[in-house]
Amino acid sequence: MISSNNGRRRGFAVSAAAALLILTGCGSTPGSDGAQAPSTTTAPATSAPASPTPSVAETTPAAEPAPADSLPPVMEASEPVSFTIPSIGAGSELLSLGIRENGSLEVPPDGPGAPASWYNQSPTPGERGPSVLLGHVNATDGGPGVFADLRSLKPGDRIDVLRADGSTATFEVTRGEQYPKNDFPTATVYGYTPESEIRLITCDGYDPATGLFDDNYVIFATLVL
Repeated sequence: MISSNNGRRRGFAVSAAAALLILTGCGSTPGSDGAQAPSTTTAPATSAPASPTPSVAETTPAAEPAPADSLPPVMEASEPVSFTIPSIGAGSELLSLGIRENGSLEVPPDGPGAPASWYNQSPTPGERGPSVLLGHVNATDGGPGVFADLRSLKPGDRIDVLRADGSTATFEVTRGEQYPKNDFPTATVYGYTPESEIRLITCDGYDPATGLFDDNYVIFATLVL
């Protein structure tokens, strides 16, 4: 179903710790090192990355959303069930993950064949704003993760997300960007968008000296109606 309203979540602000990004469990060994997760907000997120200490994070005033009748149409809320990316042969069921008791984001399992996840405090795919999917670039056995081939995506490639109401939200890739985890452009990735968009996020920038990934790779895509 198509809707012109703003949806349940217009956007969500992100703490400074989340600018290091939520998906840090992409090392060559098992386990993950979670960062603080994005927090929800009832207004479009326009906050810039703050200082490295979450307790003193600073935000700018939220911008007023445009009138509903001037915004692009979007879909009604419906949680995602699975996704496919035909051009790279990727796809999986989608876990619905949120925030742990310690404030860090839950991340998908990193074993062979592990699925991707939807961050359930972001808009559902098809709603207005940026929906966030997380997936590993590799698995604990050294094989590929579900998002191993995100770098192969090109503008115009399609991402299909099957939703619980039986509908499919189809997104068209606009670009991919690599960002250092210690200089992550929080507002660019998580900030409010007037359209329905999706972000696919994985790790990148592997450092063999440390066995860690220093960067994140983000695919940006926009709903096709």
